Amino acid sequence: MNLSRRLSYRRGEEDTVADRSAGDGRKAGAVTGAESTAEIGRRVLKLRTERGFTQRMLAEPAYTAAYVSTLEAGKVRPSEAALRHLAERLGVSYEELTTGRSPHDATRLRAALTDARRALATGAAEDAAGLFEEVRDEAERLGFAEERASALLGLGDCALETGDLTVARDHFEAVERLLSGEPLPRRVPAIRGRAVAHLLAGELRYSCYLLESAIDELNASGLHDPYALLLLYTAAIAPYMDMGAHARAVRAAELALALAPSVDDPGLIARMHRGVARTLIAEGRTAEADASLAKAQELYEQLRIHTDLAHCHWMRGYVHAQDGNLERAERELRTARDMLASKRAALFTVQVEVELADVLRRRGRTAEAEALLLPLLAHSPAAGTAPAPGGTDTAAYEAGLTADRGAVHAGGAHRLLGLIADERGDAEAAEEHYCAALSLLERTGAAGDLADLCRLLGDLLRREGRLEAAMDAYRTGLGHRAAPGTTTLGPAPAEPPM
Repeated sequence: MNLSRRLSYRRGEEDTVADRSAGDGRKAGAVTGAESTAEIGRRVLKLRTERGFTQRMLAEPAYTAAYVSTLEAGKVRPSEAALRHLAERLGVSYEELTTGRSPHDATRLRAALTDARRALATGAAEDAAGLFEEVRDEAERLGFAEERASALLGLGDCALETGDLTVARDHFEAVERLLSGEPLPRRVPAIRGRAVAHLLAGELRYSCYLLESAIDELNASGLHDPYALLLLYTAAIAPYMDMGAHARAVRAAELALALAPSVDDPGLIARMHRGVARTLIAEGRTAEADASLAKAQELYEQLRIHTDLAHCHWMRGYVHAQDGNLERAERELRTARDMLASKRAALFTVQVEVELADVLRRRGRTAEAEALLLPLLAHSPAAGTAPAPGGTDTAAYEAGLTADRGAVHAGGAHRLLGLIADERGDAEAAEEHYCAALSLLERTGAAGDLADLCRLLGDLLRREGRLEAAMDAYRTGLGHRAAPGTTTLGPAPAEPPM
């Protein structure tokens, strides 16, 4: 159904918020530059012709036909008084005449964006994407750049959730192009989205580069927008942690906490608490991490954001695993997996499966762990071809984990399979999985995981009597452990005045 027709029932509420819904980022009534003057002239001509007015009929009694003719030709910059007179005669709002944006259309599209966001929060991303596509197409037809950018941003978020990382990057890049003339804070959500897409693909260094470049530009130019900075610092925690740059992750968390009181966005505050929890887990402060996650979970439950709520269960499962409470860890991870699978969040679902398999292995249920892991690596020569576990949404396994899609977790899956093979005495299979994991993780730069993996591989080779190869593995691990993060990241970004 056409979006205009589908949302026509909202007309009653549009009139109450029309003055807030329209606008293109400029002060209302400001007519700047020859291009704007020409645009208004063309708009006056179009509206006058549609209504069957002559230039004299439109001009009188305050202006002359010659003035209207000159204005329509784009040769005169109209005053605000003239524009208000013309708007009244043409039967449109002053804002619609100056910007070309109908307040009714703008409100209607924003209501549709709200519906699409709600659908993404509570349902499947594919369904929400259909709503965002309708808004994008309608906004493009009407020439509404702001609403079109919001729809593209939503499509990027949908693609992140389904694991279509290339599609996600394309949408976020389209937003950046569309808003290229806008101040940097307006483009930050798209930059953050693109950085997350690269992070999920295993491109940790480039994810850090995107986020740090934006932070530097904001701070260096004096654009200390608290929302934009909080979005960037919160997003930076994950790639910092994966790369072993713990000091930078902690500092980003500290800056995020300092910025939080200036931001009125409960969803972003909840995301910040999740990021802060990750730094606390790394410091062994698991009770504080669980408390931070509890705050995030409470906010997500109030907001009914199901995917992020599932991420809280996921992280709480990890916290319990760190504490050795494997029964609670398994329960939380299964809850997260079921929530994500029900939303058809394919990539996140298989990532949780990797961590659930680790808990099952530690509980002595290696057969179950292996049954979870093998389907995730169906495209890997080291993986085998076991079917998806019973009760699991098989759509989540169609793409699986690869070098360019969830590479860090793909490396983790190979590491676990190597441990399982090692424990049952199959040294050849263990080495094959360890080497596959090493290849994946070296590409991502996940320093802490690499150091641990090199230790496992070195121990295996030493037990096999291959001492030179074992020494090489240990040396490689020490190289990654020596100065985590510092060999792949440049100077830390500038900090905002707090």
